Amino acid sequence: MKIDELNWQILGLLQQNARESFAHIGRKVGLTPPAVAERVKKMEDLGIIEGYGANISYGKVGYQLKAIIMLRAFMGKLKPFLDKVKNFQEVVNCYRITGNENIIMEVVLRDQAHLEKFIDELIVYGECRTHIVLSNVVAQSAIKKSRPI
Repeated sequence: MKIDELNWQILGLLQQNARESFAHIGRKVGLTPPAVAERVKKMEDLGIIEGYGANISYGKVGYQLKAIIMLRAFMGKLKPFLDKVKNFQEVVNCYRITGNENIIMEVVLRDQAHLEKFIDELIVYGECRTHIVLSNVVAQSAIKKSRPI
């Protein structure tokens, strides 16, 4: 499926508000609600739209710290870590990366004591570097049509 200009407009509106009605989106892009629904369904079926979710304020649900933790796995510990990381409730996002570290995680924690206990769980897998997030400069930015280079 070609992602034409109308599809990019629909994707942009859904990224702003995934609960927007097809009628409202149709008015914005010049299509009928059934035409919008059909395009959205095709993009879902092709995996272009992977899902929908809610953005939750970690601070308002009891997590006072957000941190970025980079892990450089010890020899033989990467695979066990990759199996274990899915069970850590603190981990919001986890990426396997290139470079000196193997893993970068975004985590939310109740307080400093929680951070310390969490790091104690991680250090059996590798060397950790922790960065406390002070604020979001860009958050959940929409994916847009790429510019010609």
